[in-house]
Amino acid sequence: MKLTSLVITAIIFVGGFIIISSCLYTVDQTEQVFITEFGKPVGDPINSNPAKNEAGLHWKIPFIQQVNRIEKRILGWDGPATEMTTRDKLYVSVDNFARWRISNPLMYYEKLRDERSAISRLDDIIGSETRSVIAAHDIIEVIRSDKDRKPARDQALTAANSNLGLLPPIQFGRKTLDQQILAAAQPIVASWGIELIDVRFKRINYKPGVIDKIYARMASERQQIADRFRSEGAGEAAKIIGRKERDLLSIQSEAYRKEQEIKGKADAEATGIYAEAYNSSPSAADFYQFVKTLDTYNKTIGKDTTAIFTSNSDLFRLFKHIEPLKAP
Repeated sequence: MKLTSLVITAIIFVGGFIIISSCLYTVDQTEQVFITEFGKPVGDPINSNPAKNEAGLHWKIPFIQQVNRIEKRILGWDGPATEMTTRDKLYVSVDNFARWRISNPLMYYEKLRDERSAISRLDDIIGSETRSVIAAHDIIEVIRSDKDRKPARDQALTAANSNLGLLPPIQFGRKTLDQQILAAAQPIVASWGIELIDVRFKRINYKPGVIDKIYARMASERQQIADRFRSEGAGEAAKIIGRKERDLLSIQSEAYRKEQEIKGKADAEATGIYAEAYNSSPSAADFYQFVKTLDTYNKTIGKDTTAIFTSNSDLFRLFKHIEPLKAP
């Protein structure tokens, strides 16, 4: 009898422990809990209100009701890098990420059931909205973070005072595109009981073909800068050569003018001296005529010169009175 009563007591104790443990459950600070009865939610979610702390020990009907635990903390979404087309027809690889949390556990459970399904749906929605926003803007809007930021400029371009390489002005910037994606995706995911907190671009890469075009454009810009410097240098060289030729002509002209003035003055002085000497006395005039005639002979007649003169020639006049030299 004693053994039987002990067995019965043990069975009652174990059964009571099982029943009590099935009635009790705990809720952690980092989770939300709702109860389902035969697969259907009953009652309000527990610990889902941020302003209300309901963590701790709770009761449920044993064996009939089941506890469903859902994450309360902020969750991360990191989508795959996807190739997209910008409005100016350039292909880029966009990789972005988001932060989200479960705001309505019952709606989330009915629509998605688990986190794997939620991530899959976020892939579709955020990826689709990102593609739409990227397609609606030029690539400059995607790569520039803020419309108020002034990008650094190449010193060669600044020195050339050229518009080459000058980025066009933007209207939005990448931060605004983030907000556009977030605003477009939030209403959609809210119908699943999800609150989308933030969406950001993580990495934006050019496709290889686009990179080649960018490098080619950079090389073309540098070539244009070099051509411009060469052209300006050639222009300055032409100006310097022109000034040199003009100065040389001016110097030569001035020197020629002074030369002619000096020659004119010398010829005038020589003529005056000749005239003065010629008119000073008859004998001086005869002597001058004699000297000039001899000078003419010296310049026109050599030892091998054959000349024919008439008897009345003024040039032959002096030869008429030549007397042969007598031996001493």
